[in-house]
Amino acid sequence: MTTETDVTSDLLRKIQGWIEMETPSHDQAAVAGLMRLVASDAVASGLTADLREISASSGPLLIVSNRRPADTRPGILVLAHLDTVHPVGMLLRNPFRIEGDRVFGPGSYDMKAGACVALEALKRVTARGDASLPVDMLFVPDEEIGSPASRPEIERAAANARYALVAEPARAGGHCVTARKGIGAVRLGVFGCSAHAGLQHAMGRNAIRELAHQVLALEAMTDYAQGITVNVGRVTGGTAVNVVPEQASLVGEFRVPTLALANEMHARVLALQPATPDVRLNIEAWINRPPYERSTGTAQLLAQAQQHAAAAGFALVEAPMTGGGSDGNFTAAMGVPTLDGLGVDGDGAHALHEHFLLSCLQPRLDFWTGLLSGLT
Repeated sequence: MTTETDVTSDLLRKIQGWIEMETPSHDQAAVAGLMRLVASDAVASGLTADLREISASSGPLLIVSNRRPADTRPGILVLAHLDTVHPVGMLLRNPFRIEGDRVFGPGSYDMKAGACVALEALKRVTARGDASLPVDMLFVPDEEIGSPASRPEIERAAANARYALVAEPARAGGHCVTARKGIGAVRLGVFGCSAHAGLQHAMGRNAIRELAHQVLALEAMTDYAQGITVNVGRVTGGTAVNVVPEQASLVGEFRVPTLALANEMHARVLALQPATPDVRLNIEAWINRPPYERSTGTAQLLAQAQQHAAAAGFALVEAPMTGGGSDGNFTAAMGVPTLDGLGVDGDGAHALHEHFLLSCLQPRLDFWTGLLSGLT
């Protein structure tokens, strides 16, 4: 007879194997290796696995499904990513280990444990044959860098989805996510005029000086009352201290809670003007992830999920809107009821102390199993 302890131990061993295969986003071979392992495991459990090459600059994308060939009904789309922010070698600094209730390792909390739990639940549901809706699970290779290659595949799958469930880590206390800010990107170049800093200073047009004006203008667009933040994260410029710099540039981002504000911020950024005469600006701005706004459909999905959580022994509490983005932003923007942050509870995403809580594995597995079989 299989006990809960046996299930947790088996699941933990599988999660350990995933964690110990380090998968930074830009290491295509490493990501592909874990994708193949997951695909093999899925097929051995009676699921279909479609491993797709989607870009020369990313690892492959994996679609695991229990959908029968003739079943074209809108179903449940589960989103997970296998890439991490951690470079190869981080495992030496934060090795897989268990300390009390905390299970450590790079990518453990964000989000290999949550992805593994969701897959195990899908395997359970498929073995029992009691799912009301078909389930398609996407494992993407580039979420941590904005999902540039995966986005078309995510949106293609979302077009035939009734619900989207995202296995991103739960917020502190096991809370789920029903809204996320959208993320916009900014790239701004300044073109002035070089000159000898001592002999012909007045002939020059200092690009770095102009860039400073633009940094202040962008940062001044932050409006906490409206939930808007702007961050200039990188600046470059100049060649030598005795040369008036001809060029300078910055890269930044803005985060906004609604599509209306996203469009407004996009227009404001593009409308920036130089403060210095005879200086030219080149401005690029785009919305990388659209806002994930809480909809009526998401609220109804949350209510169903809360019933399954209660049956699994915990309360599924809704977190406030978060500033971090996920692939759930794409599905929510398409009008698909989306519930995010359904992965494991823990702490330290992207940090050296990243870990998840061992005690949440069995309840989360039971929750995901009930959710995938019970949604209608």
